[in-house]
Formats: sequence, C-alpha cells, structure tokens
Amino acid sequence: MALNATLYKITLQIADLDRHYYQTHALTLARHPSETDERVMVRLLAFALYASDTLAFGKGISSEDEPTLWEKDLTGNIERWIDVGQPEERAVRKASGRAKQVVIIGYGRAAEPWWQQQQAALGRIANLTVLRLPTEATSALAGLANRTLQLQCTIQEGLLWFTTETGAVPLEPVLLLQPANTP
Repeated sequence: MALNATLYKITLQIADLDRHYYQTHALTLARHPSETDERVMVRLLAFALYASDTLAFGKGISSEDEPTLWEKDLTGNIERWIDVGQPEERAVRKASGRAKQVVIIGYGRAAEPWWQQQQAALGRIANLTVLRLPTEATSALAGLANRTLQLQCTIQEGLLWFTTETGAVPLEPVLLLQPANTP
C-alpha cells in the first residue's frame, strides 16, 4: 500500500524590507512521504525569499523535470528556477539552459561537502546563485513545522526571521556563488 502525501495548510505573511515586498500568501504544501519537516520548511523559506505573484511550487520531490519552485513569465518562459538540496551538476546545467536565473539553496549536513565537490564545475555557470543555510537554523525551523501554520517572515539586510505562535527562528543564508553581474 502506497503512502500518501501529508498536506500542510500555511498562511505566510512576508515583510521583505530589502525588496519592499509585503504580502500574505495562503499556501497548501504536499509533503512527500520521504520528505522531512526540515525540507518542507526550507521549501517555505525559499518561497519567502523569492516571493512574487508568479512564483509557484513545482510537482515536488518525485519530479525530476521540475524545480522546487519556479517563476514563469506570461509566455511560459522560466524566469527563475529554484531547487533546494544538493542537485547533481548535470541537473543544474540543464536548468541553467532552461531558465534565466537558477538558484540552489543547500541545507543540512551534506550541503558543505556537496559545495566543496561541486564548486569548480558550478562556478562556470553564468546564471547560477548558490546559497547555504546553517544547519542549526534549519533544524530549529523544522521545529516550527505544523500541518496548519500561521507563519510570519521578516527579511531585512539578508537576515530572515520566522515567527509563529510557538517560537521564532532567525536565519542568515550564506551566499556561496552569484552571477558576476549581480550587485
């Protein structure tokens, strides 16, 4: 008997002072049976960090041809491709050919060794941004996970602050790589 996805109903209030983006999003996330609370919350963090009216979640962990999140223009062209975790170089190269901008958000204990191994090859991709999230912070963020969640995210000067009725988690992504033409 196959296991079913667990649905998370999330109200996410974003106050991004860096981009002047202030919005509330009602989101439904499906947690794949093999997915952890930490990965679900990192997906939510990625949404908050790049939120827009056109940003959408991909099909999820079981689909190789779609990212965790993507943003498309009105013609269907991919503006931004966002993956969380440690994707293979081949997949990142393929995504960089399909999208104007590719973002990889690494997390967990495997993120640093993955980056050390992939840095030289991925550093040659012109439209790639790579962020790493501190393990302690993503573990604390996983502690906020709940199937129904009211979550506030404030972003200022690169620092993200997640708050719920049960706690708060500050998190500062580490920028490992960005395109040369990005300030």
